[in-house]
Amino acid sequence: MYHLNGLRWVLGCFTALFLVFLYGPFVVMTILSFQQGPEGGPQFPIIEWSTFWYKHVLSIAEPSRVAPLPIGDALLRSLTLAFATMVVATLLGTLSAQAFRRNFKGSGVVFYLIVLGMMVPGVLLGLGMALVADQFDIARTWWGTAFALHVVYTFPFAFLVMLAIFNRFDKTLEEASWMLGVNPVKTFRKVTFPMIFPGVLSSMLFAFTLSYDEFPRTLFTGGSEATMPIAIYGTFSVEIHPNLFAFGVLTTLASFALLTIYGVLMALSVRRSKIQSSGLQEEIA
Repeated sequence: MYHLNGLRWVLGCFTALFLVFLYGPFVVMTILSFQQGPEGGPQFPIIEWSTFWYKHVLSIAEPSRVAPLPIGDALLRSLTLAFATMVVATLLGTLSAQAFRRNFKGSGVVFYLIVLGMMVPGVLLGLGMALVADQFDIARTWWGTAFALHVVYTFPFAFLVMLAIFNRFDKTLEEASWMLGVNPVKTFRKVTFPMIFPGVLSSMLFAFTLSYDEFPRTLFTGGSEATMPIAIYGTFSVEIHPNLFAFGVLTTLASFALLTIYGVLMALSVRRSKIQSSGLQEEIA
């Protein structure tokens, strides 16, 4: 009993430390984002609270010596790149995992080749792609070479998620559909896809967030048009102003909103799958 209580205290302290390290930077960033403008860098404690730097990020504040963040075009590029990567990586991951539902010759080698994309360090992969592009006189752009590397990086995550979903997929539902005379395309659309949709959602979320935050691969292959992480790094390396903290708070809140939408869609999908599964089983019975 004494050992159990001690273990609970250790686990409790570990959990508390984990939460502090996880959310502590966000709390500090939020506090510093509310300091008074338009002059001055980060300072603590806050002398006077203000929303000036949020207005500065949204370009509705009075002019100051602090230049606006170069986030307009960079944000659009990052969102476009992340969306395109999400679509392609999820599609490839779903099709590849579907192929692995049956054993085929060389499946082990193919599996490790796919997973290799997430294991190779981003700096090495980005540098290698940059050298190859220069060697073959290929322009390095965020929509070309960087996009290819983002897909290579996020595809294994989507593949592993879908592989886990297919491994616990009840094949008898598909077989029942085929026995009822439904063709494979309609079976996939009406039976398989609704059942694996939670995994598809998870793959999309993984691919989008990983691509949106990707730095080393984009640094070497993105060319002259910077994406959001590169643009923020360029601003951060010169001088730190509270508008960076305000922008960080806004993007974090946007991430929480995205996770909330994901949770709602996931709950609706699971509920729909259970209803369809129970209905199909009743038809079979």
